[in-house]
Formats: sequence, C-alpha cells, structure tokens
Amino acid sequence: MSQDAVKLALLQQLASWQAAGVSVAPPGNAAIIEQLKQADFGESHAENTAPADTTIEPPDIPVQEVSVAEPILQPPIPDQPPSPKPVETQRPAVVAATTPISISSTQEPSSMKRSVKQKATALQVLSEEVAGCTLCKELASTRTQTVFGVGNPNARICFFGEAPGADEDKHGEPFIGRAGKLLTKIIEACGLAREDVYILNTLKCRPPGNRNPKPEENANCLPFFQKQIEIIQPDMVVCLGTFAAQNLLQSDLTIGKLRGSFHDYHGSKVIATYHPAYLLRNPSAKKAVWDDMKMMLKEIGMPVPRTKL
Repeated sequence: MSQDAVKLALLQQLASWQAAGVSVAPPGNAAIIEQLKQADFGESHAENTAPADTTIEPPDIPVQEVSVAEPILQPPIPDQPPSPKPVETQRPAVVAATTPISISSTQEPSSMKRSVKQKATALQVLSEEVAGCTLCKELASTRTQTVFGVGNPNARICFFGEAPGADEDKHGEPFIGRAGKLLTKIIEACGLAREDVYILNTLKCRPPGNRNPKPEENANCLPFFQKQIEIIQPDMVVCLGTFAAQNLLQSDLTIGKLRGSFHDYHGSKVIATYHPAYLLRNPSAKKAVWDDMKMMLKEIGMPVPRTKL
C-alpha cells in the first residue's frame, strides 16, 4: 500500500473518531497516531517511498490535533487507605485444674486453716451447743455442768482423756483433780505449760459414780470431740487411757498394743499412753509414759528435756 493510501486511511479513521465525539485516541492506538504524524509531515518508511510528483489532496475534513499522551478516560481515583484488619479479641486461656484438693471428712486443707481468733470463736460456739445437749438422758439429768475443754485453740498438742470426774463436773474444766495435777507435771516435763496445749475428754458429762462410759454415750459425744480436733488441727493428739484411744481411733486394741507407734487421725498424728489416774495406782508405769512423751516430742521436732516423771 502506498504512503498516500495509508495517509488517506488514517485520515478516515481520524474522521470516524471525531464523528463519534472522541478527542483522545482510544487505548492501544498509539501506533496509528504515530503513523498519522509521520504522514502529515511527509515522512515515509524506506520501503514505502512514493514518486515525488504523486499528490493526493486530502478531503476537506477539519483535523483536530490528537494528543498522543497515554489515554486517561476517567479522572484518577485517589488512593484509598487500606481497610484496617479486624482486631482479633484474644480469649483468656482456659487453665484446667490439674491439681485436685483432697479434703478429709473432718480435717480442712492447709489453705483453709482458721486464724487463732476464728478457732476460738468456733470452739465457743461448739461449747454452747454441748452445754445444751440432752442426748444422754441420765448424764444430762445428773451433771452439774458440761466439761468442754480448755487451752490454746491453736495448740500443736492435744491431750485427750476419757470422762470428767467429780472435780471436773464441779468446776467445768477437764483434768483438775489428782489425775489432772499429774497430767500438769507431765506437760511441764515436756517443757510446756497447760496454756500451751489443749485438753479435752471423750465425754462432756460425768458418768454417775465415775463409772465407765456406755457405748451409746460415747457415740453421742463422738461428733463433739471430732469437731473440737477439726477446729484446733493439732500436730499431735495424745490419747490418755483405753477409752480415749479406742474412741478416737475406732479400734478394739488395748492401750498396751496401741502404745509405741504413731497412728493417723485426719492429718494429725496420734499416740496412746496410760491415763494419769492409772499412774496414781501404778507409779512404775510413769517410765513408759515418759518414753511415750519423748517419742512424741522428737516426732514434732521439739527439744527433749533431760528429766524424769
């Protein structure tokens, strides 16, 4: 195709754009515009050179200058800030309890131990309940008063006896008669005072004539002394006599067979030894009791005095 024919075709293309109202070359037609510019200025490619005397008048079509810039058909859209990513709310991690807490039937875990004031208050409430007890009809009708317990509510050592006697029934305090005075000597021989320990009995009422407690009487009082020990939470319970040891440990063994070893009572260690009243009748048994006391003191890490009963 000759240069003039190309030029004519380009002019016709331009005319069609103008007729359509297009003032800017559509995308992808930069090559056509370039050819049109070269044709307008008489420039030709070497392979399409035409004779110098050949002229073709272009049609009488007003030619509007066409921009050869990169086509922009729409105004630029301002950059939009990126949409913020949704903030993920982290849920607190669920920690499974891996360490279960073992609570015995009467002993609280160490993390729930009461303060001294709380123990004293709890013991006072319990003593008022004991004072109003009438489960044992005979004992309730013959007692002067109940004998609850005395001493340090935060004691490391509890001395646990059998039943109140006449002196205890009269004054409402355990171990204050002859046997009680001997118990005080035993406590002092251990390097302690009565105020440092806690003293209680199996029964809270005196059996008439100082007779042995009946099984049903022991059963009625059992919740009371169990609760006392639960409140105090001592390191050691010293059972004085057969009835005290058998009721606390729920055992049928004699005191002779229970002696010489440690027993467990809901976290507290227990030893059994002879009752002070037995020592008054059998003084030779004092050595055995003192051996039990030394064994007890070593077990709880207390110094053992060099003395004798």
